[in-house]
Amino acid sequence: MKKLIETIKNIWNIEDLRSRILVTLGILAIYRFGSFVVIPGVDPAQLSALQDQTADGLLGLLNMFTGGAFSQASIFALGIMPYISASIVIQLLGMAIPYFQKLQKEGESGRRKINNITRYLTILITGGQAPGYIANLQATLPETAFLLPAGGFWFSSIIILVTGTMFVMWLGEKITDRGIGNGISLLIMIGIIASFPQSLMQEFVSALGSTGGGLVVFLVEMILLLFVILVTILLVQGTRRIPVQYAKRVIGNKQYGGVRQFIPLKVNAAGVMPIIFAQAIMFVPITLVGFSENESLQGLAAILTDFQGLWYNVLFFLMIVAFTYFYTAMTVNPNQMADDMKKNGGFIPGIKPGRATSDYLDNVMSRITFPGSLFLGLVAILPAFAMQGGVNVQFAQFYGGTSLLILVGVILDTLQQIESHLLMRHYDGLMDSGRIKGKSSGNNMM
Repeated sequence: MKKLIETIKNIWNIEDLRSRILVTLGILAIYRFGSFVVIPGVDPAQLSALQDQTADGLLGLLNMFTGGAFSQASIFALGIMPYISASIVIQLLGMAIPYFQKLQKEGESGRRKINNITRYLTILITGGQAPGYIANLQATLPETAFLLPAGGFWFSSIIILVTGTMFVMWLGEKITDRGIGNGISLLIMIGIIASFPQSLMQEFVSALGSTGGGLVVFLVEMILLLFVILVTILLVQGTRRIPVQYAKRVIGNKQYGGVRQFIPLKVNAAGVMPIIFAQAIMFVPITLVGFSENESLQGLAAILTDFQGLWYNVLFFLMIVAFTYFYTAMTVNPNQMADDMKKNGGFIPGIKPGRATSDYLDNVMSRITFPGSLFLGLVAILPAFAMQGGVNVQFAQFYGGTSLLILVGVILDTLQQIESHLLMRHYDGLMDSGRIKGKSSGNNMM
């Protein structure tokens, strides 16, 4: 406790860090406030049907990501997911189209161009999702819930939803630039955390009910939840260390090299991005059904949005495994690593520098990514098993799945940044033994 108090004092004494934390908290407060601002023309007193619709299933998860804004018919109802979808499309194009590959190699100027293209694409995607959301509103809520003529309501609501998403994206970018942590990730995380207290209370009340199993069952559920959290932390932090020997070099009067160092290759180098990718694609059926009254399409969407269903979980698992390999290939470049070692006089013992080193690193990454991807996919579908075990649908989302992985990844990444500020100014870090192992900068969500 004394260590914690001292660390908080140190954080407060660092003016830049204090300012960044306050900016982050202020922006998150603005985001949470906007989640309760209802779209003009919708009666807030008649949203019960929409809230019932988002109580479970894939819509329930989408509602969790938006911090309840989806079920509140809020101006932030679509949240940050259109921006996530746009980022996924741009990253996919970066592997197939030479123009985007060229931009990725242009450094800061290329990054700015890619960000601008991503923003424009976000507007297009939001413009496509907004009519689907409004169509769902009109199909779900009674006619008396709408206070404006249909034509005017459609036009104004589309503009508001697109503007709301762009404003949320701007808030996330401001957190990244002037706050602490990755802004987009923090916005998703704060939405997830917002639903935790209510879900926990519902599970507690349900456990104490006549058919809930009592307090003992609730305590067992808490122990299992803590175990899953610890396992998830190990997944996020797990590494394979590759020894690198540096040759002796004399520059001036100083001797460099002649020592052995290690390259930490992460078991889950992709972080939570594979789950974000897969989840964004799983939201597509909801948008399509919003525009269609075709019964077969609605039936297919029902199968692909059933959290407890076999096909949903099988497809979700396979997509996560595939995206883990895809994103790892994007973020870890064995050729660049091999070239950097060669330029600095380093080599892996028993492996020739150059192409052989690159192939060796690529093989190691492939071997450790395979179990990492399977484990990531298993953690992602754990909520389905929790629901089968009788856990409340909303509370089950914290037994692994997208929610838990995002929470663990983002919290570790943010704590790592805070610790870096402390260590840079010669203060003690947040942990007594070693540094917090968060995601590297290349594995941030955006």
